[in-house]
Amino acid sequence: MPSYTYRVIDPDGKEKKVRTPGVGARDHAVFCRQCATILKAGVSAINTLQMMSEQTENRALGSAAARMADELGRGETLSSAMRRERVFPPILADVVDSGESSGTLDTAFDKMAVWFEKEDKLSRTVRRATLYPLAVFGVAVCIIIAMLAFIVPNFMEMFGETDVEMPALTQAVISVSDFFVKYWWLLAIIAAVIIAAVILYSHTESGQVLFGKLKLWMPLSGRMRTDMCCAMFAGTLSTLLQSGIPMGEALEITGDSMDGNILLRRAVYDAEEQVEQGVALSKPVSMSGLFPPMVIHMISIGEETGALEDMLETIAEYYEEEASRAAEHITAVAEPVIIVILAVITGIIIMAVLQPMLTLYDSIDRL
Repeated sequence: MPSYTYRVIDPDGKEKKVRTPGVGARDHAVFCRQCATILKAGVSAINTLQMMSEQTENRALGSAAARMADELGRGETLSSAMRRERVFPPILADVVDSGESSGTLDTAFDKMAVWFEKEDKLSRTVRRATLYPLAVFGVAVCIIIAMLAFIVPNFMEMFGETDVEMPALTQAVISVSDFFVKYWWLLAIIAAVIIAAVILYSHTESGQVLFGKLKLWMPLSGRMRTDMCCAMFAGTLSTLLQSGIPMGEALEITGDSMDGNILLRRAVYDAEEQVEQGVALSKPVSMSGLFPPMVIHMISIGEETGALEDMLETIAEYYEEEASRAAEHITAVAEPVIIVILAVITGIIIMAVLQPMLTLYDSIDRL
């Protein structure tokens, strides 16, 4: 089931994640695109929402549209009604608010449709780069487990009543197989404990910092993650600035959208504070040490020429393509590496089985 996750700050000042169950970035993109099209045709906002409540395929969005139409009928603004619905992230309500103020509501929905489409593209890039290698790895693990749990014990029973001396490799494989068959439950418990510990630690602040560093600096995938974060940062900030939202507020919203990495989120919040004090955006971005030099130089050029919004859009488009290429590279490299590892382990097990058979055949020939 698709979903979209965003951050909110509760009254106590603590941040928490809110998930929109059953609604993904692609659903939001379609909803915004349809709203923009209907509004451009001259239909009022309330009638647009009534139409969307009937024709939107996603039930959660359709129900939300119906409730918002009722609130607009009672004199509420669309942005305030949208903020009460959990299925819409805050960035959409902020851009819609700006569109209402400037009388360009259709343009606001158009911009957000593009933004959600890009976010969906980035999400699919991650899935493409991770799911296939994980599937291949999972199959490899299942094959190895099957060989150790069933094939090796069955073959070894044939040699149990013979006087054939088992080679060292065979003894080692038998020991591993016996341990796995006898203590598989212990291995399962250890694996479950490790996974649970990692998940719990990842929700702590220190865990988020550690995993944030790993995401950016791991071989192969680190480059893709960096490209994705640059695309998200530049694309979100460009969309907000083009919608007429002030730089400080736009950076805060952009920081909220950088949910995937606490280091980058902190860097954007720090940039917001410094920009509010009159510092050029390129300076805190450079000082963070998290963004590639190209991002820093292009932001600096955009500030000097007064075309920051267009430059940010160019940065986003460039790094979206780079992230896609990085994902293809990961897939191309991971598959043969996993296959080679599987071949080596399987080869060791096969050799361990064949060696005593060859020894037994040699003994028979000598007779």
